[in-house]
Amino acid sequence: MIITHESDLDGLVAGVLLQRLAKKLFGAEVRLEACNYNYWRQRDLRERSGWITDLTFEPRLDKPNWVIIDHHVAETGAKNALLIHDLNKSAGRLCYDLCREQELGSPELDRLVHLNDVADLFLEDDPDFMLASDYANLVKIYQFWNLHALLDGQIEKLLDHPLLEVMEVKRRIENPLGLAWSKTKIAEISPTVGFVDTVIGNNNLIVHQLLEQQATTYPVLLTLFRRANGVIIASLRSRNGEALKVAEKLQGGGHANASGATLPRSVRTIPDGVNYLRQVLNPKKDAPLNSLEGIFDALEGAKR
Repeated sequence: MIITHESDLDGLVAGVLLQRLAKKLFGAEVRLEACNYNYWRQRDLRERSGWITDLTFEPRLDKPNWVIIDHHVAETGAKNALLIHDLNKSAGRLCYDLCREQELGSPELDRLVHLNDVADLFLEDDPDFMLASDYANLVKIYQFWNLHALLDGQIEKLLDHPLLEVMEVKRRIENPLGLAWSKTKIAEISPTVGFVDTVIGNNNLIVHQLLEQQATTYPVLLTLFRRANGVIIASLRSRNGEALKVAEKLQGGGHANASGATLPRSVRTIPDGVNYLRQVLNPKKDAPLNSLEGIFDALEGAKR
């Protein structure tokens, strides 16, 4: 079993490359599963072995015959599993390094993995940054399995794909309009987290510009996106490492300054998502220990 992150280009590149590596090593097609952070944290690990990529290493993965290839901050090291870990490389790059050791590289993959590095590590000083953002946005817009099916698993076909023209036009025309609108639509979630309402454009690039321009006092900015299946996704950005801490409170994960989380299925609309986030990120202070009357009142209310 190969398991990867479903929500970005890095997970797509890393997962497909590991499938190719497995076929070269074992002569068999190994099933690829893509997970969001919330589902991944709840998923049972019944398999006897697995290759996990672009999902943060955690103690429950530390099992014999398991391989974890990742670049997120990990709180512990591995004792039983094989952990291939580098904070300075994308998961796609780490998997590609393994593929090249087995002569599975190509000039096309060299280029695609470079663009993936620039987008996923947010290397804004790289001359390919804007182009790389367009590639990354393909997965955000068209989603993991749709692109996988369209490309028939041949991720090299992403290079100079006609859909990139759509991304370029959206970025050039929509982003300035979206940025100007969103600047006036920032609402408080908590004293340190601001919700950025968006109507058009690349949400991540718009939020990046808001942070860069210091257009708000909130160190963490958050956007919400509703998928076709009704699931609400939260995307968090910061400049000094605060985004990941907030995402973890939402059972999500990611990088220090670029993280995400899937909200519970009971949250069906963006306004509901904002209310949910305010409740989770602004917990009520504990009631006094001697407030037994209040406890009994609450129990009676629950019975009624």
